[in-house]
Amino acid sequence: MNPTNSNMHKVGILTGGGDCPGLNPVIRAATRRCMGGGWDVVGIKNGWAGLVHEDTVSLTLEAVSGILPRGGTILGTSRTNPFQRPEDAQRVQATIRSLGLDALIAIGGEDTLGVAVKLIKQGVNVVGVPKTIDNDLSNTDYTFGFDTAVNIAMEAIDRLHTTAESHHRIMVIEVMGRHAGWIATCAGIAGGADVILIPEEPIDLDDVCEIIKKRHARGKGFSIVVAAEGAQLKDGTAVAKEEKLDAFGHVRLGGIGHLLGSRIEEQTGFETRVTVLGHIQRGGSPTAFDRILGTRFGIKAAELVVAGQFGRMVSLQGNKIVAVPLDEGAIAMKTVDPELYELSKIFSG
Repeated sequence: MNPTNSNMHKVGILTGGGDCPGLNPVIRAATRRCMGGGWDVVGIKNGWAGLVHEDTVSLTLEAVSGILPRGGTILGTSRTNPFQRPEDAQRVQATIRSLGLDALIAIGGEDTLGVAVKLIKQGVNVVGVPKTIDNDLSNTDYTFGFDTAVNIAMEAIDRLHTTAESHHRIMVIEVMGRHAGWIATCAGIAGGADVILIPEEPIDLDDVCEIIKKRHARGKGFSIVVAAEGAQLKDGTAVAKEEKLDAFGHVRLGGIGHLLGSRIEEQTGFETRVTVLGHIQRGGSPTAFDRILGTRFGIKAAELVVAGQFGRMVSLQGNKIVAVPLDEGAIAMKTVDPELYELSKIFSG
């Protein structure tokens, strides 16, 4: 595909991977800005699966009207990897030709954008929009959906405080965070958690139990422990709900909360309860921050398309939305700032 403006007039937009609040603001903004630049906009349904099966919908002003406050994605999503089978990769190219697409806006995390990088190498014009509720993509300070998830987790911690104190219990809350503990760290600090456990630092169960025992010794009859789903014990074992891998080779994580709950109760003798937030963090209406960030990302992505600047990913750096090379922004992992995590330990115990 020729990255010039001369005969380009149709762009496809897709959302891939896990959903999160803020996707619809991106779709809305990108659609309106592309249409303002004279482009027709096609919605690709259910991520890369929509290009494998040619499943699309027309995106018009009417189609994106009123979706700003809606969670999820009106286009649907999936964890489809079209490069898992050669015939699917061929179908993607065939669908792009069949639809007459001159460019794609791919909204997703490392897996979705990893597919976009491969398509760029095959001559497809792609602009990337970073999407991860875990906030762990490099080359962008924040991703939309993260702020909403932190606020949901913080509110859950606030609510758990009152019931934990009333029953003199230990409360373990498991939040999202496969490789990085941004949600656990930020929600834990904001919610006043007593212990925060993240993938970046192996869990020393003896230390955790010692903190809880010291709190009880000084009259605190309850404790709040926040754990990211990807947190691991010192032996390096990650807890998974099932061993089956998804299309990108990931196991379905979950269960560290229950493991911690049983071990903590066993070692301390204090009654312990576990809450797993799971998909609650993904649902519902985005916060103001995520609506604005999603809108700014969508507009910038559309401007890159209209200008014929492909192979780029939009990024928040400071307070500016800029473009960075897609192959760099989609690969490197952004883990929790050690200084931020150390700050959280000041309030332990």
